[in-house]
Amino acid sequence: MVTYKINNKHLISQNNLQKPNSIKGTSDFHQVFQQQINKSAEIKFSKHAIQRLQQRNIELSVQEISKLNNAIDTAAKKGIKETLIIMDNRAFIASVNNKTVITAAVDEQLEDNVFTNIDGAVII
Repeated sequence: MVTYKINNKHLISQNNLQKPNSIKGTSDFHQVFQQQINKSAEIKFSKHAIQRLQQRNIELSVQEISKLNNAIDTAAKKGIKETLIIMDNRAFIASVNNKTVITAAVDEQLEDNVFTNIDGAVII
């Protein structure tokens, strides 16, 4: 199993440690991270979502990214445009049409939280 973790602008893989040489700023980091994610899934992560993943130390395995992708596909089949995806103790807001995760939160941020501008939810 490969686990991607964002830590101080480095992309760390459980099977292969790598420190991309081209990372100079957030936009370059975003591109490297996006390339790695796109290898295993069709979904994308917005700049905001990547920042939240970093800040909240949220790690996603390839299997979890696949689950998010499937959840977005399920939401699309139901006609949902903006969805809340609950996976374990984590929540993700995604744009279904763009197949883009917009933000992410973990259990401590979920307490007493209100999710707006969604028209459906998928629990996986």
